[in-house]
Amino acid sequence: MSIAIAGAGVGGLASGILLARAGHRVTVFDQFEAAGPVGSGLMLQETGLTILGALGLRTGAEALGSPIARLWGVSSETGRAVLDVRYGALRKSLVGIGIQRPALFDLLFDAAKAAGVRVVLGTRIVSADTAAGLFRDAEGSAHGPFNLLIDCMGVRSPLASKPSMELPYGALWATLPWPEGSEFDDAALEQRYEAARKMAGVMPSGRAAPGAPVSLTYFWSIRGDAYEAFCAAPLADWKREASALWPETAMLLDQITEHDQLTFARYRHRTHWPATEGRLIRLGDSWHATSPQLGQGANMALLDAFALARAVEAGGEIAAAYKRMRALHVRLFQGMSHMFTPVYQSDSAVLPWLRDWLAAPISKIWPAPRLLAALVSGAIGAPLAKLGLKAER
Repeated sequence: MSIAIAGAGVGGLASGILLARAGHRVTVFDQFEAAGPVGSGLMLQETGLTILGALGLRTGAEALGSPIARLWGVSSETGRAVLDVRYGALRKSLVGIGIQRPALFDLLFDAAKAAGVRVVLGTRIVSADTAAGLFRDAEGSAHGPFNLLIDCMGVRSPLASKPSMELPYGALWATLPWPEGSEFDDAALEQRYEAARKMAGVMPSGRAAPGAPVSLTYFWSIRGDAYEAFCAAPLADWKREASALWPETAMLLDQITEHDQLTFARYRHRTHWPATEGRLIRLGDSWHATSPQLGQGANMALLDAFALARAVEAGGEIAAAYKRMRALHVRLFQGMSHMFTPVYQSDSAVLPWLRDWLAAPISKIWPAPRLLAALVSGAIGAPLAKLGLKAER
């Protein structure tokens, strides 16, 4: 088959590798003149790591990333631990991996080129003829026909519906060197909260390349409508606020001297139904976008890519097989993201109170620790089993 993929992100490159290795002619279109990732660090869960294992890239990702055994959050107002998820509660050897986006991108991009994927840069796809198998770019040129079109352009994809819910809160992200002598846990994603209006986090995120310094990802929750004011105000104003929430991060904030060192990410909830349309298949955030609270974005895209490759390999009705393997898991995690996001990022006074004084104590009672570990690792809904795979850990 001749297959066109719009978007050279995690899902686009992974699907390109799998389909090209299966003997198909794959072209990936990307709008940027130089291919590269957008954003800071991310979490690879066992679901995504298993797919990377099938691609032969797990060892490389684990070598570059930082193992994370725990998600740990404390209310700055009460000093109570209100988030404590330990992967080992599900399986002793289970961990997540914090990794820099450039490191993961390089692994996937190199593998895509080695598999024979043709990459066309500087081409922004804006529409598709799903019956004829054509992509059209912003210059009006048509590309195709192709047997299969795959939309991997994310939540803002022009080929998908506008997100029905733009979340009020986003986040500022920065990748910084791991400070010597710090008290941060190098095996935990740590967070501090003030109700649900303020949140800061520190996540170990490995190395950009072999031999490079170890890094961390710092993030700060911010309302979308407050971002312009943040950019206009002196950076020192924000640093005072951030240091007051979590004094230990002052050594990190000292490394941030310009506003543009912080990447602003705006979050949206959207599940696009139908997931397929004619020859067009939606994959990753172009199908199902959420906030990053559950740390599933890249992992869901990897699962989608593997499911699509399996559906193509099986022959028959590709769209039906693809949806059969992925729809339940997508629905489960979309629903859980809707439920959990306002508990940690919202203006609500009630939800963080319930989180701190009711949910946090209950989360320590069996079987809650196992369920939370299963949720964070992406195991709920048995997505790997539906793909005929088993977790390696």
